[in-house]
Amino acid sequence: MRAGLSAGFPRIEQTRRRLAKLRSEGLIDRITLPQAGRTRVWFATQYGVQVASEWPELRQWPPPKLIADPTAARLRAGHALAVTETGLAFLQDSRRRGDVCRPLDWIPEVYHSLGGGEAVIPDALLYYRSCGDGGSMLRAFVEVDRATMGPERLAAKLGAYARLHAYVPTPIGRPQPNFGLQPLEEDWRRRYALFPRLLFVLDGTGPSGIATRIQALRAATRALALSSFLRDVPVLAAPLTDLLRNGPSAPVWHPIHVPDQDHKVGWMHSRRA
Repeated sequence: MRAGLSAGFPRIEQTRRRLAKLRSEGLIDRITLPQAGRTRVWFATQYGVQVASEWPELRQWPPPKLIADPTAARLRAGHALAVTETGLAFLQDSRRRGDVCRPLDWIPEVYHSLGGGEAVIPDALLYYRSCGDGGSMLRAFVEVDRATMGPERLAAKLGAYARLHAYVPTPIGRPQPNFGLQPLEEDWRRRYALFPRLLFVLDGTGPSGIATRIQALRAATRALALSSFLRDVPVLAAPLTDLLRNGPSAPVWHPIHVPDQDHKVGWMHSRRA
């Protein structure tokens, strides 16, 4: 983990003892990265995921796809660590602000069906209660990009989220007359009072690479098919280094619907503001 994430969390020796105990119980396992100062990376075993999925807070969410073996864990370690760093940044920022965001309010890889076997699976779903604004609940889909795909492929994710925003499931079975019944609604309304805002966290490249990726996102907003989605949903992008240095609530986020590269806001910014 990068510097600056340890404050307010258990001491390292205490954490190691807890991890060793969980490993002895078969709930987690670890790998050692060969080119990262022999860094150990811990991940949940199949048994550990099964146990965690029975917690009341997680019963409504299907478990994420498991890492099959140590080799798979090693290949995904960089991205998983960046996602974890992002989540910790939100947790620490909420503590500083007196807001409410607990570890289980950061839920990785939540499956959202688009029908036909397709789905949108954000890197994380964030729940965050802002105590400074009447106790309002904020939700966000978080996509952590480490520059492992081209800017155009990153921008294409906007289209997937726009489809999720508009997706209405087709009723199963013979169609029935809809006399006196409520009209069919978008599937996301079963879970959320409002569609979560979309946050792109950018890492793995320098300032020019970050600027190129934000520009690609902005270029994608010109598609007519995205107009309804972008009118209703705040979409923001920020470098992970800025989140770790200043906190997610700081004005480090670029609203992708605003062409001005220097215009930045906090992540709780409203699309209509």
